[in-house]
Amino acid sequence: MEPMHVRRWVLALTVLALVAAACGSEDPSSGGDDGPSLPSSPTALPDADPASYTALLEGLQGTPVVVNVWASWCGPCRLEAPELAAVATEYEGRVRFVGIDVLDARPDARAFIREFGWPYPSLFDRTGEVRDSLGLIGQPHTLFYGADGTLVEVHLGSITGDQLREQVEALVR
Repeated sequence: MEPMHVRRWVLALTVLALVAAACGSEDPSSGGDDGPSLPSSPTALPDADPASYTALLEGLQGTPVVVNVWASWCGPCRLEAPELAAVATEYEGRVRFVGIDVLDARPDARAFIREFGWPYPSLFDRTGEVRDSLGLIGQPHTLFYGADGTLVEVHLGSITGDQLREQVEALVR
């Protein structure tokens, strides 16, 4: 091939790759008032890193936030999952719930979210970098942020419905 044809071929492949990436993205964002990087559905599971997590929290200021760090293969996470779904539904509109799925496979994580009927979105922390940046080891953990974005409480391990409601009530007072 002549050099001009090679350049055109490379350019065409690059454009095709960009179009394919845009069309097949598993990282839709809701945009609007929910801030940057907030997944548009519970099963979107966009990749997250510490910077995108921080940006998400900044975008959610003005509303209390509950962040649950979990994995589909985690036994204690399965125990608390129904309670998280119930409390998130009870406090919908008053408190934002967000999950951070750690060291998981997206198909397994999506099946977990569907199984327990989580009404809130999760971020996909492929390497555990977000969890580690928070100073956490393992999972589950539940973090409670005030409406001003301040971390109020960190619950280590599986959380019961009563514990979750108590912490959420403290956030909305």
